[in-house]
Amino acid sequence: MRPYRDLKIGSLIQEELSKIIAKEVEFDNALVTIVRVEISPDLLQAKISLGIIPVEKEIPVFEQLEKRRRELEYRLLKKMNIRPMPHLKFVIEQH
Repeated sequence: MRPYRDLKIGSLIQEELSKIIAKEVEFDNALVTIVRVEISPDLLQAKISLGIIPVEKEIPVFEQLEKRRRELEYRLLKKMNIRPMPHLKFVIEQH
């Protein structure tokens, strides 16, 4: 029964984080999508796989998201109200 909870939380994080990023984070001519969210078994970490187009913008977009990671975690916590809130770890999806 445990894996279903991980999948459900991962799906909710993907949906809500996508909305937050689309609404509140401004990227300079880049398209950012959340490809996959993997939740650790203890629910303390969420690995967010990002798809970024064009490839030349991957590093600046990744750095911008890393800088705002704590703010994104806070907004996600307010939206979802789950305890403990998994810490976000951004990863660029390899093509």
